[in-house]
Amino acid sequence: MPKSFSIVPISAFADNYLWLIHNNRKAWIVDPGDAAPVLTTLRSSHLELEGILLTHHHADHCGGVVELCTLFPNLTVYGPAEESIPGTTHPLRAGNEITLTSLGLTLTVLEVPGHTLGHVAYVGQDCLFCGDTLFAAGCGRIFEGTPAQMFHSLAQLAALPDKTAVYCAHEYTVRNLDFALKVDPHNQELQNWAREARAQREQGEPTLPSQIGRERRANPFLRSTDIALTPALDHYLGHPVGTDPLTRFTVLRAWKNQC
Repeated sequence: MPKSFSIVPISAFADNYLWLIHNNRKAWIVDPGDAAPVLTTLRSSHLELEGILLTHHHADHCGGVVELCTLFPNLTVYGPAEESIPGTTHPLRAGNEITLTSLGLTLTVLEVPGHTLGHVAYVGQDCLFCGDTLFAAGCGRIFEGTPAQMFHSLAQLAALPDKTAVYCAHEYTVRNLDFALKVDPHNQELQNWAREARAQREQGEPTLPSQIGRERRANPFLRSTDIALTPALDHYLGHPVGTDPLTRFTVLRAWKNQC
């Protein structure tokens, strides 16, 4: 059954994407770190903003909320219950279900701590809005949580159906693929993906959304137990990394932090 809505990226800052979900009349915006580009798009497309979905409290994801709420006083603003974000009208926890009625879109809330302690994601109708938890060929930095939290959050997302589209919040794909190829240089999927992503960026096109199936096959942060990664991890550490999945993931994230 075809979707009754479209999802388009609005570029902001150096590399953010603010995802606009709309049906040519009504619209919702995901993680509006800056109100200005949202307002420009709404006006040029003749859309009425109904609400906001927030994944976490970092300014590049929520910095435009107060201005948008001032301009549109009746906005519904969904956000994580474990984080205090000005403008939030409906705090959400894991398992909560929300329906964007005008768009015919129902989403389930997932708690995915790691990048921040209260980070949430929204999933439904083969769409995943995951903020800074999962990136195309990568994952977010661990600022507030622990490697174990991020590991388990990513495992939760990796369990979603293969065709789930991954609407993450940053254009990091080329850099992530460069790192992934250091870790797994002989992976044909990564090699093909890197060529594709570079061609997209050269044309000024976004590399997103990705898909869970591709992430599961190629993203090293979802494949920490794969023996194909062992030689590179051993070389980076200077000794055998061993087989513990969380240890291997922690080493991967520490290595990526240096790149």
